[in-house]
Amino acid sequence: MTEDHQPARLPEPPPLPTPPPLPDPGALQDPAQIQRSEQTRTYPCPQCGANLCYDPGHDQLLCRSCGHGEVITAPQGTVRKRDLRTAMQELAARIAAEGRQGPQSLTREVVCQNCGGRTSFNGTLTATRCPYCATPIQRNDLQKAPERLPIDGVLPFQIDEQTAHDNVTKWINSRWFAPREFKTYRQVGSFTSIYLSYFTYDAQTVTDYTGQRGEHYTVTVGEGDNRHTEVRTRWWPASGTVANTFQDVLEPANTGLDHKKIAALDPWPVPAARPYSPQYVAGHLSRTYDEDAQDRFTNGAKQQMDQEIDHTVRRDIGGDEQRVGNVRTTFQMLTFAQLLLPVWLLTVTFEGKPFQVFINGVTGEVQGRRPWSRIKIAAAVIAALIVIAIVVVLLKVTKGS
Repeated sequence: MTEDHQPARLPEPPPLPTPPPLPDPGALQDPAQIQRSEQTRTYPCPQCGANLCYDPGHDQLLCRSCGHGEVITAPQGTVRKRDLRTAMQELAARIAAEGRQGPQSLTREVVCQNCGGRTSFNGTLTATRCPYCATPIQRNDLQKAPERLPIDGVLPFQIDEQTAHDNVTKWINSRWFAPREFKTYRQVGSFTSIYLSYFTYDAQTVTDYTGQRGEHYTVTVGEGDNRHTEVRTRWWPASGTVANTFQDVLEPANTGLDHKKIAALDPWPVPAARPYSPQYVAGHLSRTYDEDAQDRFTNGAKQQMDQEIDHTVRRDIGGDEQRVGNVRTTFQMLTFAQLLLPVWLLTVTFEGKPFQVFINGVTGEVQGRRPWSRIKIAAAVIAALIVIAIVVVLLKVTKGS
């Protein structure tokens, strides 16, 4: 009996394992340590375990304990801007879907994963330091929170701490009547680096207007000694259409600061801003916005634009004087981005009142307020009176001789 021989059957290959989902490129490159239970992130040094901080002007994360550096791996490119109306409608829809009424408190307490102490994020603070071990901690829950606008870009620090100290020392020493306690701010003041929240707006507008153009002319009036020349104005009706283009109209979005002095830190090199990455914030304080993009447009940026539109209308009317009547502006394009801008902040409490000095973390510009020394002012007044008295005496003696 002949036996049929069948070819041997190879064993079935084991099923290929299901590949894991691809991680987010930013999360893959970011050397942060994520604390998922606390929704925070820290930047421990891989060499010694101390804290990595963004090193101003060097595009690296630096450990100040052992000197180890980590190259910044954040994405490069330009900051993307979004349509304001669309973004605010989407934000309102998300808030409604969450079933929330009005703004929610951002205050939150977390457990420091380094020492176990409790750290509080108060108000709009999003990056702080543990009060027990000084570990820099960032909140990781707000960037994608449905009820918040995300950060679009960041302008990294370029001025390091020593340079900031030098700039503020020069500024303080030039204030002759500042009290001695204020000038010893290194002992009595709080000096820290912080990213403040701003909104920047681009717009294209078309404005229809009506008004009047005034043209001066002179006439001679009066007789005899009363004869003189007067300037008078003829008024002509005017109307027209003008267009304006606005780029990077900046508005600070944090409250509780000296708005006038913050505004005086301008100009900022906004085109140098980079897409947001928490790596730039490592080791520095940071705040999210207190007033949203619509608030800052309505109460700030639009007013800046309206002033420029008024200047454009007046130039278009021409003449020696202008009267602007009805103005109707259409925004054909209105976009925005939320930026973090770097500031060194000095706070000194003098006689129970805080005084703040701000240093632009890119240009080094210093703006702030300082107290006045009553003793120094009184001494200056007495010295001035003595000088005046001496001058008077000398004049009398000179006349008497």
